[in-house]
Amino acid sequence: MSSDESNSFNAFASAEGESWWVCHTKPRCEKKFATLLSAERMAHYLPVVTSTKTYGNRKRTHTSPLFASYVFARVPDGSKPRIYQLDLLARAIPVEDESGLLRQLADVQRIVSSGLETTLHPLYKKGSPVLVTAGALKGLEGVIDDPENPSGIIVEVDVLQQGLHIAIPMTDLKLLSR
Repeated sequence: MSSDESNSFNAFASAEGESWWVCHTKPRCEKKFATLLSAERMAHYLPVVTSTKTYGNRKRTHTSPLFASYVFARVPDGSKPRIYQLDLLARAIPVEDESGLLRQLADVQRIVSSGLETTLHPLYKKGSPVLVTAGALKGLEGVIDDPENPSGIIVEVDVLQQGLHIAIPMTDLKLLSR
């Protein structure tokens, strides 16, 4: 585990008088926020991935957060106002299913520490609104047809109670929130 990934998961259990929060930081403040959480002795996890870019004949390796603008933190119940005083936090999202989150974070830690290349992929659900981001239909909005076997999107024509199915690669879609 890199130094940017804090604490081991042994410390990432639920503890009485503490709650897990998904901390949505201000842009590009994840590492600073994690460092301040360490200084406050709060258990947290910031999964980072290493990437190498080539500039001419030079190679640069750097680490970046796997989930941009998010740090997972276990905060003592009376200390939540303190994490806002750090002035790097946009909002703190309470975790309803802590055991589920910890299982998923253990999986993330295992994937990150494996060194295998990984990319983020949105979780599409049938009917999720999406925006086409590339190609001839760039800017078009529609909904996911079938996330189990995705083959494109459906553009609705409500007045006719029909829709047009268009085969578009999932990589050319961006999930919208409505």
